[in-house]
Amino acid sequence: MIPIRRFFPLLAVAAAAAASTIVIAQQEFSPPQGKGPVVVVASGLSGPPHYARVARDIAALGYDVVLFDGAAMEHTHGEAVHSAILQAQQMPHALPGKVALVGFSAGGGESLYYATQWPDLVVGAIVWYPATSFIKNVPGFVDRLQVPVLMFAGEKDHYRDRCCTADNARMIAAAAKSAGKPFELYTYPTADHDFVRDGAHYNAEADTDAFQKTADRLKQLLPIQ
Repeated sequence: MIPIRRFFPLLAVAAAAAASTIVIAQQEFSPPQGKGPVVVVASGLSGPPHYARVARDIAALGYDVVLFDGAAMEHTHGEAVHSAILQAQQMPHALPGKVALVGFSAGGGESLYYATQWPDLVVGAIVWYPATSFIKNVPGFVDRLQVPVLMFAGEKDHYRDRCCTADNARMIAAAAKSAGKPFELYTYPTADHDFVRDGAHYNAEADTDAFQKTADRLKQLLPIQ
């Protein structure tokens, strides 16, 4: 794990040239082999420290994981997500190339909606209980999807004015399937919002399954050489 304060000033200059909205990288979790393909992790509203453990576990798979505050990405029209990707690609332990995104709740919604439109930067998005209620034009959103999506949702999730329900997820998944887009959805009957490890509603069964599927998908998207 590399303290961000050592190198952020230079990264801020580079990112500022590319985006007017800056979201600051919180931590870099380097892979065991020293350098690895980049995975951008975007937190939920509970903040980056809440997601440090899962970010570290993803890094242990062989990825250079850069953790961002997903709450700071909201209402930036994708500029913060774009800035995060550019910052992550320049981290000390990053290998050149496209990135994968793993987003949770608010960060998941931002990753899902914006990053999936950038196949030149992104190989795929994996989103856990993402915010989806703001997606009003589902066919329009699905039409813009250009990278594979893997989504997880809890059947008991009614968080934040039903921002992230399994019903929303199923509607989007059905539209994506009809449009022939690469979109997979898994729902968990006993899971609430924030079912990840260290989450407010940690659900061991859902977390274990979702993390294994996350690991499997990352291996497909970003093979470790």
